[in-house]
Amino acid sequence: MYLENGNHNQSLVYGLAALAANNWYNRFMINHHSTRSPLRVKYKIALSTLLIAATVISLVLEKLHTRVNGSESYSNLVFNLGLAWIPFASAVLAYISARNRFTFFLIMPICTLVWMVFFPNAPYLLTDFQHLAFTEGSAPLWFDVIVLIWFAWTGLLLGITSLYLMQEIISKTFNPIIGWFFAIGATVLSSIGIYLGRFLRWNSWDLLYDPIPIAKDMVALVRNPISNLPTYVFTILFTLLFLFIYMTIHLFSGMIQEREHKN
Repeated sequence: MYLENGNHNQSLVYGLAALAANNWYNRFMINHHSTRSPLRVKYKIALSTLLIAATVISLVLEKLHTRVNGSESYSNLVFNLGLAWIPFASAVLAYISARNRFTFFLIMPICTLVWMVFFPNAPYLLTDFQHLAFTEGSAPLWFDVIVLIWFAWTGLLLGITSLYLMQEIISKTFNPIIGWFFAIGATVLSSIGIYLGRFLRWNSWDLLYDPIPIAKDMVALVRNPISNLPTYVFTILFTLLFLFIYMTIHLFSGMIQEREHKN
């Protein structure tokens, strides 16, 4: 009798979970079709083209800097920019997979996990400006600044675009308020991840292969807030910086959509 009740309750839970998931998918599809337009598709294609062009220009500048400077001092920027493309590609794949019921439940959760792990790599490029304190070689300082700006700006745009796509998925699946909670939470976690990567030298894949040492570092930061005050200051300031930039671009996007609806 106990086993029968247990199986019945388990079936009921699975049924409710499936019903809720199906409801989320239906809400996403309704909201997706209600906001879709050829003009918005054009914007997305144009934005993707600009991101690719910015990446190409950044890579060309790095090669020129290597030839002028006589050393590959900024070769790490190429690797970091490659990592910044991972969350963008994951967000695009998640957005596309959300249009189909099968991929919505199978592929999108995997893409979301990959996005969350690698998202800090996009705004991480902003912290590469610290290399200006160690510039050497024959390249002029202004050239170093230009190279770093191109890489940092491209990484920032990749991060902003990927977060926008993920927020749009959450907003259409649930509601805009939850979407904004998701965006803010992801930004805070990203800032923490940037600190762990820049100053404690952890990588995104360490979170997948060996998360225990990272968890220990996080516990130490929480247990000793006074001695780790710079960590909290960095996290707060970087979060505010990214959110201000993100919300500004988000507002411009809203203005474009409002003008589109009026026309």
